[in-house]
Amino acid sequence: QVQLVESGGGLVQAGGSLRLSCAASGRPFSTYAMGWFRQAPGKEREFVAAITWSGDSTYYADSVEGRCTIARANARNTVNLEMNNLEPEDTAVYYCAAGGGLGHPRGFTYDYWGQGTQVTVSS
Repeated sequence: QVQLVESGGGLVQAGGSLRLSCAASGRPFSTYAMGWFRQAPGKEREFVAAITWSGDSTYYADSVEGRCTIARANARNTVNLEMNNLEPEDTAVYYCAAGGGLGHPRGFTYDYWGQGTQVTVSS
């Protein structure tokens, strides 16, 4: 089992920045790829960003490419998502997840999920 706890969400004006953090405990964190997903009201959950277990490769959704940076610190069992130039369309509950698989991390099997942190961007 891996327990994941997100933090760092909040209310921010358009153009602002937030850094989301995800703290992991339980099974060895470094063996999992980590992803960030989000779900806006009335919409399906969507992929935002992911990072391989080693941190060597990162992946981003087109909608956040260039505005977000995912990074992990295996020694501290944390993964962060730095979000800049936020837009009202970024408003959602953001979830971190741990998993693995082949191909693009968007299609990985994510076995463990956090409870989510709310991000609200005002115009």
